[in-house]
Amino acid sequence: MKVSIASRSWWVVARLSDTTTPADTDTDAETPAALPGDGLREGVIDRLRADIGDGLVDTHLMPQTDLWLRVSAESWLAAGASLKAQGFEYFCFLSAIDWLPSPYGKGEDDPTVEKAPLSTEVKQGYAGGDTRFQVFARLTDIDRHFGVTIKADVPDSLSMATWIPLFAGANWHERETHEMFGITFDGHPDMRNLYLPGEFEGFPLRKDFPLLSRMVKPWPGIVDVEPMPAVEGADDDEAAAAVEAAPADSTPADDAEPVQDAAPAEDAAPAEVAALAEDATPDAPVDEAAPAEEAAPAEEAAPADEAPVDETADAPPADDPAAADAPAADDTEGAGS
Repeated sequence: MKVSIASRSWWVVARLSDTTTPADTDTDAETPAALPGDGLREGVIDRLRADIGDGLVDTHLMPQTDLWLRVSAESWLAAGASLKAQGFEYFCFLSAIDWLPSPYGKGEDDPTVEKAPLSTEVKQGYAGGDTRFQVFARLTDIDRHFGVTIKADVPDSLSMATWIPLFAGANWHERETHEMFGITFDGHPDMRNLYLPGEFEGFPLRKDFPLLSRMVKPWPGIVDVEPMPAVEGADDDEAAAAVEAAPADSTPADDAEPVQDAAPAEDAAPAEVAALAEDATPDAPVDEAAPAEEAAPAEEAAPADEAPVDETADAPPADDPAAADAPAADDTEGAGS
């Protein structure tokens, strides 16, 4: 059963439209190639025209890409019902467009440059239009994997029929459209604001609504007002290059530290040997004089002028044999005890 469903789905996707290319035909090379057809979307247009008649005002078909449908305000609800019956059961969104050019220009324009006279001509998008405001929605057929955009001119009453009986998800979209554009949807059960407080005046997404924050402070990112990140980092790059070049001109003082640190480690080696020798003293012969002979170089290494000998003292000279025997005798007594 799963294989059958997959095969059917593949067949539907493969037969969306006529994909014949000039290479597959035997036409003359000088004859201009005809645009590929789009039988699937053309069928939607024919079915909608049959359902609402003159309510379908205009269409814009981009073969193999997308379809725009423009209907009258009176046929707005009927057009949605026709599309839903054709399989467009997934409601994507609903909103509005204000085609009036902003009387304040573009917020990202440089405020220091003199502006050209602003145009007040209203130009609608695909499928045209006759009014300043248009309501539009997007529906998708998830079985045939394509969607359509449907729109309608909003009359001077700024009132349209609600789509809630067709798509429950249109509820919040229509509330937002009413809040931001001032368009009312007849039959909507709860036309309250979603974002703004109830006492708020104006409709923020209308082109003639002033963005006071942009009048006080220009749009972020304008070069003449706020420097670009590359300009701010130029000095830092030069400083980093100078730091990298410094080691090549001078020898750091830190290079001598390993030698100074290594000296205590070398001096500690004889101390470790002496500690091991002391641990082994009880087992060593009593008359062993090696430790005294090993200690002699340390005394000989001391300069004579740094260690003056007091001639009045009773202590024997450093080269007196008795001085060498005295430590040995002490060690003997310690070992015997």
